[in-house]
This record gives sequence, structure tokens and C-alpha cells, in this order.
Amino acid sequence: MEEDGQIRQVVYQLLVDNTFGILSRISGLFSRRGYNIDSITAGVTADPKITRITIVTHGDDDILDQIEKQVAKLIDVRDIRQLKPDDSVYRELAMIKVRCDATQRQGVIAVTNIFRGNIIDVAPESLMIEITGNQGKIDAFLRLLDGYEILELARTGIAGLSRGVGNVVYLNQDKDLP
Repeated sequence: MEEDGQIRQVVYQLLVDNTFGILSRISGLFSRRGYNIDSITAGVTADPKITRITIVTHGDDDILDQIEKQVAKLIDVRDIRQLKPDDSVYRELAMIKVRCDATQRQGVIAVTNIFRGNIIDVAPESLMIEITGNQGKIDAFLRLLDGYEILELARTGIAGLSRGVGNVVYLNQDKDLP
């Protein structure tokens, strides 16, 4: 870890038992300790007994170290690790509803196509766009829509996986065994 005390953003991947209330316990831990969650996503893995949670947070090295240690102590947490940008792939989904009439529609569609987005709904006065990619891509897309009125925006937060097979976590049924 860096020793300069600067605030940095990190992405944690957790593998947890798919039990009632686990997401609440994790978010409650952050809340009680005064840590912020920038984004959180959760979903079942290939094993329906295990849920993968991706948490994006920020802090200095001491705070991030405490977050990792405190989360690892939770009873249903089987594994926690940082997904470092160079060794991982991050993606986010955004759905954007843009006000546009027939004269503006082609402009919005052209920008959407450049970013490999999809038009998923068309109404007389609006378009709904679906776009996936890293946060930078989605932020850049939203900047290009600056001249249009965004009626609604929903972003999923980051989901991520480490690259290759070297960091795959294989879980045994016994929590104490990695």
C-alpha cells in the first residue's frame, strides 16, 4: 500500500454466503464506522450458495486497511480482495432517458452508436439508451449528452473480475478453508 496518506479509490470483491441480510450487515458496517460506499453491486455466482459483491470505496491507506479487516471479520464473508485496475476488468451499466423530439433524435442516436450503446425504448418525446463500459466511458458519454435534457439516469455501479485464472477463488464448504 502507498504510505503517503492520500485518499484513493479502491474496488473490493467479496465472496459471501448467500444468506438473508448479508448485504445489510456489510452496508451497516460501513455506516457504523463512518466509511462511504461509492457503489455496491451484488449478484449470485455460478454457485447459488455464494454471492459476489463489488464495493467501490475511498479513503487513505489506514482507512482502507481497516475496511478490509472489518469486512473480513463478518461471519458470512468467505473472501475479500482488492481488484486492482491493471489486473482486473470493471464494467458498469447505465440507462439514460433523454428528452428529444424528431429533429434531435438522429443526433442522440449517432452519439449512442459511437459509444456502442443501444436504444432500448423510443417514445414521441424521448429515447432510452443502454450503455455499458468502464466509468470513464459512461462519464464521457454523459458529457456528450450535455446539450440534451436527461430526464432520468440509472447507473448500476461497478461490477468487476480479476483477469486470467491466477486470482480465481475456489471455495470449500467449510468457511475456514480457502
